[in-house]
Parts: sequence; C-alpha cells; structure tokens
Amino acid sequence: MKTFHCNRCSQFVFFENVLCERCSALLGYVPGLSEISAFEDAGEGEWRSLHPRAEGALYRQCHNFAVEKVCNWMIPADSPDTLCAACQLTRTIPNLSAPDNRLYWFRLETAKRRLLYTLASLGLAVQSRQDDPEHGLAFEFLEDGGDGAQVMTGHDNGLITLNIAEADDAHRERVRSAMGEPYRTLLGHFRHESGHYFFDRLIEGTRWVEPYRALFGDERADYGEALDAYYQNGPPADWGSAYISAYATMHPWEDWSETWAHYLLIVDALDTAASYGLALLPDSPDEPTLTDATPVEDASFDNLMKRWFPLTNVLNSLNRSVGVADGYPFTLATPVIDKLRFVHRVIASPVIRDAARGEPATASDTPADTAQDAP
Repeated sequence: MKTFHCNRCSQFVFFENVLCERCSALLGYVPGLSEISAFEDAGEGEWRSLHPRAEGALYRQCHNFAVEKVCNWMIPADSPDTLCAACQLTRTIPNLSAPDNRLYWFRLETAKRRLLYTLASLGLAVQSRQDDPEHGLAFEFLEDGGDGAQVMTGHDNGLITLNIAEADDAHRERVRSAMGEPYRTLLGHFRHESGHYFFDRLIEGTRWVEPYRALFGDERADYGEALDAYYQNGPPADWGSAYISAYATMHPWEDWSETWAHYLLIVDALDTAASYGLALLPDSPDEPTLTDATPVEDASFDNLMKRWFPLTNVLNSLNRSVGVADGYPFTLATPVIDKLRFVHRVIASPVIRDAARGEPATASDTPADTAQDAP
C-alpha cells in the first residue's frame, strides 16, 4: 500500500485515519482516486475534497463512517447511496448488542478494505450483489451460536463468511498455535477467501483450467473426502517441497487460494516498501540489495521475486532484533514459485482484467492471451 499525506498540512497519514493529528482536517478514502483525502466542511452534511485531483468535488461520509465509526470511505455527494462501495459488500454485520462485537466489526471492515484496495490496484475491482446478483461479492460476519453451533469461515458462490472470533487476537493466536500454523491474520483470511471467489470468476470454465490443473491438481476431486483425509492424516511430511502451507495440500482449491493469498501478500508488501522509498544498500557485496521501486502493477513476476527475497530477509532480521517472531515465516520452493507465477499471469492478463470488471471469463479466454511474464 502506498503512503498518504494530508492535503491541508502535508502530515503523513495512514489508510485507516479519519482525522489529521496535526491540523484536525477530516480524512477519508476516495475510491475513485485511490487516495486518502483531507476535507473541509461544505455544510449540509457535505465535504469538499482538498485533494488536487478531486478538483474541489463534494462528498458525503459513508453511513458507517459518520454514524457507526467503523469505516472511513467517502461517497460522491450526488450519489443516492448511503453506504460506500466497501460497506455495500457486507450483507450481515455482528450483533452489536454483544460486548466487543463492535470492535470486531471494526477490525473486520478494516481488513476487508485493505483487501479491496489491493484488488483494485491489480485491476480486480469487485461488484456488490446489488449491482451484479449473479456474480457479485458479499460478506457475512457471523458468530458461533449459544447452542454450540459453530460458524465456519469460508466461501460459497460469491458469499464469504467470516467467524467474528477471528477478529479476537487472543482467539486467533490460540487457533494458530493449536493448528501449528506459522502465520494467521485477519487480512490473511480475507485474501484466502477472495482466492476462492476469483477462482470461480477467472479460472473455472475457461481454458486456464488445464494449466491450473497441471500445477495445482484436479479440482474435481471430492472436497469432502479431501477435507476428512486432511484432518485425519495431516499433510504429507514433505509438504514444504511443493506447497506454500500445510493446508494447501488439502485440495487443489485450497492450494490455489493459499497461493493467491500469498501473491496478494507479496505485492502489498512490495508496494508498501516502494512507496516508502525503502532501499537496501549493504556494505558487503555478499548481502542482498534492493533498489528497484517499479510499481507492482507494472512489474514482471521475475522482478517481483528479485525484490521479494531481499525484503523478507531484512523484515525477518528486524523482527528478530526487537524480539518478535519472523514477519515472513515461509520458504518458497520452486513448485510454489511456479504456482505464484501462474497467479501473476492470470491477474496480468488483459482478458482476465476485463472479466474481473464485468462479465466472467469465457472458454475462449486462454493463457496464450498473455505473455509468460506479462507485466
């Protein structure tokens, strides 16, 4: 994610900020600009953007910004909508009468908006169920029932369900430890489930299926049987030689979604590093350098990988210096890199980008439509 600044006083601000700490200007995200903007009060619930690219346009706060305090996205003043494009995707929110649920809702919406930002930067903007009833995306944030019924985080035909307990840091860490996972984050859940959604939108029913199966396996294998086998027997002992995670071994769908989520992690982190002007210039010629700041949306896959390994090296070294776990607890075997390359090719394809914006990909959409390492 790139860096942002207040348009009134140039103070450095973050994607989630709603108020400039230096000049007290209202801050809000403008999806049409992909920018955090400072605003001045224009009266009658309208706000004038101070961002130079907005040219003084008027906006309103999303209802969940102005009233519920769980959002910071803005809506054009002449729009009939009361919810922003991000909040329109949430079909069910937590029961706000329960303790901590508002905090969990805030955390869920924050992670969701970060996912949407990354998808949009890659040309993968999504539509709501209201705008596209057949292919639109929706979210439900649910909690376990008092009768012992458990909510399973997952995806079903464009509906992503998340158990709100995942927004409880202590609960999520207990689950991570119990499952033997090196990494478990709320944003990671959103990235993973979006992978299932985009498999349906971009791979299924297209000529990408065969190269997909060559790398990930045949997704027509019985999912229920694969799930039972995984939880009974666990992953293969050598899973790290071909998979990004143990869970990716469960079924080709999960391998795709784990790889998809990892690709989003990589491009988001590299985008952040480039926006900060991060460079690695060690004294020793034997240590990795990092000077390339090519925008991730314009970079080839090889360029991304060349920059990724030095970045993870310094990330883990910094974490160890302050006494916390590695920020990047993964290794990328050659088959995993091949799978990541495939995800890059799919996303980079102009045909695929068009499909993601509107109609689903068709059987005529073929990997030949894009170069091996198309930017």
